[in-house]
Amino acid sequence: MKFERSSCPITNVLDLLGDKWTLLVIRDLVLGKRRYQEFLASPEEIASNILADRLNKLLVAGLISRRAYQRNPTRYEYLLTKKGNGLEPILEAIVVWGKKQFPGTKKFPRIKQSPGLAVHAGARRTRAGNSNRRSKA
Repeated sequence: MKFERSSCPITNVLDLLGDKWTLLVIRDLVLGKRRYQEFLASPEEIASNILADRLNKLLVAGLISRRAYQRNPTRYEYLLTKKGNGLEPILEAIVVWGKKQFPGTKKFPRIKQSPGLAVHAGARRTRAGNSNRRSKA
């Protein structure tokens, strides 16, 4: 197998997951998010062009798959593959370490899938069903 920089496993994992956004997309998938708008609703506020790039990168790497849930326009939901699910214990270890190093941080809860879009715990629904951020006063 040809490696981009070296045969070091850490180097190769970092080449795939080492930017500021990719592990957050994986985190959201582990927590139950599946649809594009759900990822955009995360509190870190990933830009849509970056999200599209990271989802494509994860698809090509075989960590996620996608399936159409709507036609005209076609919209997709994203799911972790077996390979992608293998990252969950690594994320759990990062959470444990992060909570020790950064007191006051909290693990985000898993979301429940419903017929409509899921809403992250840091957001609230309006009467129209749209998600709005809570103001930080």
